[in-house]
Amino acid sequence: MKKLLLIVLVLTTVVSTVAQDFSALGNQQGGDIKDPVDWEAKVNAIDANNFEFKLNAFIDDEWHIYSQTTPNEGIGPIPLALTYINAEGNFETTSELTESKTYREFSEVWGFDEVFFKETATLSQKIKLLNPAINVIKAELTYQVCKTVCLNEERYVVFDLAANKALFIENYDDFEAYASTSASLQKDPKKVSEVDNSEVEEDNKKSDKKGLWTIFFIAFLSGFAALLTPCVFPMIPLTVSFFTKQSKTRSKGIKNAILYAFFIVVIYVLLGTVVTAIFGADALNALSTNVWFNIIFFVLLVIFAISFLGAFEITLPQSWANRVDKNADRGGIAGIFFMALALAIVSFSCTGPIVGTLLVEAASKGGTAPIIGMLGFSLAIALPFALFAMFPGWLNSLPKSGGWLNSVKVFLGFLELALAFKFLSNADLVLQLHWFEREIFLAIWIAIFGALALYLLGKLKLPHDSPSPNISVGRLLLGLVTLSFTIYLVPGLWGAPLKLISGFPPPMNYSEAPYGVGYTKVSSGGTITTETEFPKGAELGPHDILAFTDYFEGLAYAKEIGKPVLLDFTGYACVNCRKMEERVWAEPSILNMLKNDVVLISLYGDDKRALPKEEQYTSETTGKRVNTIGRKWSDFFIKRYNINAQPYYILMDHEENTLNPPVGYTPDVEEYEAWLTEGISNFSEK
Repeated sequence: MKKLLLIVLVLTTVVSTVAQDFSALGNQQGGDIKDPVDWEAKVNAIDANNFEFKLNAFIDDEWHIYSQTTPNEGIGPIPLALTYINAEGNFETTSELTESKTYREFSEVWGFDEVFFKETATLSQKIKLLNPAINVIKAELTYQVCKTVCLNEERYVVFDLAANKALFIENYDDFEAYASTSASLQKDPKKVSEVDNSEVEEDNKKSDKKGLWTIFFIAFLSGFAALLTPCVFPMIPLTVSFFTKQSKTRSKGIKNAILYAFFIVVIYVLLGTVVTAIFGADALNALSTNVWFNIIFFVLLVIFAISFLGAFEITLPQSWANRVDKNADRGGIAGIFFMALALAIVSFSCTGPIVGTLLVEAASKGGTAPIIGMLGFSLAIALPFALFAMFPGWLNSLPKSGGWLNSVKVFLGFLELALAFKFLSNADLVLQLHWFEREIFLAIWIAIFGALALYLLGKLKLPHDSPSPNISVGRLLLGLVTLSFTIYLVPGLWGAPLKLISGFPPPMNYSEAPYGVGYTKVSSGGTITTETEFPKGAELGPHDILAFTDYFEGLAYAKEIGKPVLLDFTGYACVNCRKMEERVWAEPSILNMLKNDVVLISLYGDDKRALPKEEQYTSETTGKRVNTIGRKWSDFFIKRYNINAQPYYILMDHEENTLNPPVGYTPDVEEYEAWLTEGISNFSEK
């Protein structure tokens, strides 16, 4: 019996090991169909003619779906969309498609913030029936879901109003044939999958702590910068002396000063709360991708910068300050509050531009960011008043007011001016006008920081500067750092990547000269002078690699010249595809192989160009409608390689056999180079 058990155990282990090996081999050779999102839907009847539709997504860990508000005007991720099929004359939408909480993260590849869902997503929209005979409403849900790879997905959903049920249908032909009355519920259940209509609780996950902490610290540092301006710094010894002298006891003076600092925090946090309340957290979330808001922010920051440089002062009405001063004379807690309010009003010419800039930046992040920003800013201003009241002896160590305070103000003005052009760049990128391309942006920044370096080194004077025969060592060092940064920017005009400021200027491809000033497009054989030098169906891809966007034309050319094929399943909106091209393909050793040793065929899974009517079909594999070039190539990869994710790379011979196991996103340069070398070597040995 023991021997029998031992034999069974050994056999089980062997079978398990073999199964795992085959499974791993299968995954290497052909990949797998990924489906990281589960959907549920529901119909809520408001009355006989009005309904609310809800769609709930459950997203696998580390995956995310791009929101409908994420920018996409020719570049960038693909936004979520819900498109109704049978709307005309039958019903109308009475609300926008609303979304649950989204997240925002800056993309160095696209040059703007991506907006996306993590873990869960809830969409809702209200409709009103115009044709009472219609009981069934059809819609197509399209979205992009990404992790290290991206999937472009579409789902077919039917809202049955008579039965208060929502159905997801996998096969397009069944979806198209679905009847417009409640009798359609009698369809074959094998073809129609009814989803669970249970309520999905709102995702109350805490806000992204990292993003909010970043905003807090930036605001805190900005508060210290505001503290060192001519409007605020001289107020520290005056205010602390007032509380210590006017109070009967030292403890009472400390208590009043701390209360004064507390009210400073309250006033600024209240300002952030008002901004959030007026616009709403959801509306604020979309600000940074809105063209008009970006243009308005640009104008505001330019005005703030010019004010700091000394052209004029931005002040609140004097009558406000007078009224507040009168209330400050009341004494007691109310008097202290109005003293804090008076500080905020009187110092507005210095703090206003900084507060405005912070609110602009924080508002574009959405949610409670403006409140967190104002908390950090106000704490930095309020803390010195409380600390110096506790330790009055410290006042003797404070530097005396003087021209250096104005220098701080001018320095901040230059920084605000530079930041302003980032918002103008955002607007131009979204509209794809190409009026404000990378070279223009860099030229402006070089001019701004060059002028700042001259100012810090004492070679440039502004209206409110005090005459000074020399500059301090600290100012000299800061001037040298600024001058070095300016020189660092200059090669960017000739195509240098400038990784130090990655994300601020427009991306490399958004440029007058994407290949660098003075450089032209070249093929592996030299300079391209006419289009007739290209093989049929070929074009210049990333880094001037000769590439085909049609599989069959590329394969025919590979057979003609006797080189292996590098099949690249990619996407225009695939961020990791761009990272591979910019950071891995750009390496000289890899670029040389891509230009000289393989024929590159790049098939774009998100190409939205429509196929001719006679070429459109319903996929036998997925049951989905193939009506665009992108869906054609996506279906091609699913049929051939059982893969639907981008990026995906396959090296193959002329008989379409793989030369080595395909790979996906491979950011390690040495690993990708070894993979290329192996496949090319295997081709040569055949």
